[in-house]
Amino acid sequence: MPFDIRQLRYAIAATDHGSFYRAARALEIEQSTLSRNISKLERSIGAPIFERSRSGVTMTLAGSVFIRGARPMVATADKLVAMMRAAGQGCAGGLRLGHNSSVSAGNLRATLVSWREAHPQVEVDCVEADRSVLLAGLDTGEIDIAILMGAAGHDGFRCETFWSERMLVALPASHVLADREVVHWTDLRRERFVLPAADPGPEIRDMLFGRLAVSGSKPDIQMSQVSRETVLSILGGSSGVSIVCEGSTGAIYPDVVYRPIHGEQGPALTGYSGCWRDDNGNPALRRFLGFIKARHALSFDLSQVFQ
Repeated sequence: MPFDIRQLRYAIAATDHGSFYRAARALEIEQSTLSRNISKLERSIGAPIFERSRSGVTMTLAGSVFIRGARPMVATADKLVAMMRAAGQGCAGGLRLGHNSSVSAGNLRATLVSWREAHPQVEVDCVEADRSVLLAGLDTGEIDIAILMGAAGHDGFRCETFWSERMLVALPASHVLADREVVHWTDLRRERFVLPAADPGPEIRDMLFGRLAVSGSKPDIQMSQVSRETVLSILGGSSGVSIVCEGSTGAIYPDVVYRPIHGEQGPALTGYSGCWRDDNGNPALRRFLGFIKARHALSFDLSQVFQ
């Protein structure tokens, strides 16, 4: 006859309290319920655990060995139950987050740091890749949420605006504009721009076309087949400049300085959007979305998530 964790819990309580009566009171159950279950447990294992008397109960030799082995079993079961409950509430488990921009600074980094401090039991696995790769990962379920630079709207996914960040020009320290606190778009019309061909390079390129194209003249843009980090690391020794989002400015490169860009309406900004599937069943995703919503005072509706 098999026994269950509840019976082990009752036997351990009786051991700790030295009495069925006191153990039952501590567990807030009837003494008869506790006594009956311990008797079933003893029949299951084929040996008495307790010697009973009017003054209480004492363990038998076999019972002492049995209870010693039962304690870690109950502790493990309790831990598993707690883990499952936490995972079901999004307080534990894992979250797979994709992004196509740097997290050396800016809102995404600050959000991830704060999330990890508040939810240390949730393992966050970050994936940096191009937009197309991240959207494919959302489609297959390999990624729970993608946070993308620029406006996002994609069939089959829920996309919401999360925040905006400043755009900055990365300049060689010897550049004539490096002495300015602020650089305007009009100051950049004759510059040669070096951008990575990978994300977020194409997004920035399109922004430059919109901001700097004048009378049919297009800005001078070189799309380089190297990483964002490589573009910035060799910038100090070239005659070109680059454009970065605020999230990239946490990394320092030799002889490179960052200056905020302003337009007619003030600082140049780019938006960041989150994309996910409303049928994603990961509770940690819903909790993460609620965290972002509260942190950035957003108003999007979460009632459809998992529906």
